[in-house]
Amino acid sequence: MHPSLHAKSTPDKAAYVLARSGEVVTYRQLDERSNQCAHLLRRRGLRPGSAIAVLLANDARFHESCWAAQRSGLYYTPLSTHLTPPEIEYIAKDCGAEVLIASHAFRDVAEALVDRLPGVHTRLMIGGTARGFESYESLVAAEPSTPIADECEGQDMLYSSGTTGYPKGIRVPLSNRKVGDLDPLAAGLEQGFWQIRSEDVYLSPAPLYHSAPLRCTMAMMRLGTTSVIMEKFDPEEALALIERHRVTASQWVPTMFVRMLKLPEESRRRYDLASHRIAVHAAAPCPVPVKEKMIEWWGPMLHEYYAATEANGSTAITSEEWLAHKGSVGKPFRCVAHILDEEGRELGPREIGTVYFEGGASFAYHNDPEKTAGSYSREGWSTVGDMGWLDEEGYLYLSDRRAYMIISGGVNIYPQEAENVLIGHPRVADVAVIGVPNEEFGEEVKAVVEPVDMAEAGPDLEHDLLEWCRARLARIKCPRSVDFEAKLPREENGKLYKRRLRDRYWRGHATRIV
Repeated sequence: MHPSLHAKSTPDKAAYVLARSGEVVTYRQLDERSNQCAHLLRRRGLRPGSAIAVLLANDARFHESCWAAQRSGLYYTPLSTHLTPPEIEYIAKDCGAEVLIASHAFRDVAEALVDRLPGVHTRLMIGGTARGFESYESLVAAEPSTPIADECEGQDMLYSSGTTGYPKGIRVPLSNRKVGDLDPLAAGLEQGFWQIRSEDVYLSPAPLYHSAPLRCTMAMMRLGTTSVIMEKFDPEEALALIERHRVTASQWVPTMFVRMLKLPEESRRRYDLASHRIAVHAAAPCPVPVKEKMIEWWGPMLHEYYAATEANGSTAITSEEWLAHKGSVGKPFRCVAHILDEEGRELGPREIGTVYFEGGASFAYHNDPEKTAGSYSREGWSTVGDMGWLDEEGYLYLSDRRAYMIISGGVNIYPQEAENVLIGHPRVADVAVIGVPNEEFGEEVKAVVEPVDMAEAGPDLEHDLLEWCRARLARIKCPRSVDFEAKLPREENGKLYKRRLRDRYWRGHATRIV
């Protein structure tokens, strides 16, 4: 299970295709280029266990860099292209990066890091050069295209989204596997509900610096498939790509479904999606009305899973199961789910608490033993802080992150319920529900809405949205007011940075610690 094997058996097959540019990278090219980069990294003193950081968009060099690290026994940390220099500085120092590979498109940010990262002794730039950076292309081209002598499997080191403070690195020990040994994720995609085969074509519409797009495309390349990688998500372009490349498998986040569903009917029906046999979604709970409409449109091909970058446990659910358990993210997969209250007592069916997993992989937050210890129960079960409940059949339903729970007059309110209702309004493009200061109750519920048409923002739309919500939810769960934003701070992986919104309203007020 390794692209180098496919470079021998099907050297001219596309390992991946860039959607807009049409650039194709074959398995031979991926193998040779990642070998060259691996030689360069060894020449610059990196050995198994060393670390690199990568600041690249979804382009042809992204996987080349990651595979170079993966086959060299290195830790590699992709960096969000939306981060500021101080944010990148924190992550690069925390992960111990010795090499930074950046795109010329981000040269302003990259140059600002030159004097901030004394531990980074090698700075390489793709597509041009900048102060303090060497040309990646010229240096790599001088290296051999054969494997390094001491090949061994490396490991990604990804960071939490940092919704409640500094992001934390999830560092797991290197596997000591030889290159080409059985890879658990690739084996899961081959044998699990994905049923991936080498002839499949996989559409990846999300930024590669996130865990699911990165890990899934890397696994697809182990299995010898072709990945179609979108440089940036566009709802109609995604449909056109399924038709053009005869895509068979794909992975999405719920906000992408929302955007596709809001396309004009003629646009949604224009494309032939007959090749498409499985669509997987994760990253955030999907509102029930949205998933109902997607299954009605695409058929019962949607598979959902719930998991975290920490890989401490997961659930999965088919379309057929979901239709019988609407709103669920599925049953635990190769682990056991527990719901605990704040005192660590296990709760019964339909009681909301913190979701813990037993039997999943152990994890640690790099350089943060306190947060690591706080993620485990006294039984040794682990959590990433999500709230939820189990039904009588063992299906898991998510409520929200503990950090986002609103406490108003002593009542716990989970904002996801109101968000799921409001996103179904035809004039809402995106929504966040948060707790804001209230002198009498401590917090009150507020909706921050990104309207389909910002020109409609105002009292009339606010009244319409509040009435829409009150007709569908208990009044205490509904927002008391609505503010409008042209664009909510949502990452392209579907995660909403509510902390950025909450901070605006809580400045100058005492707030509970989250």
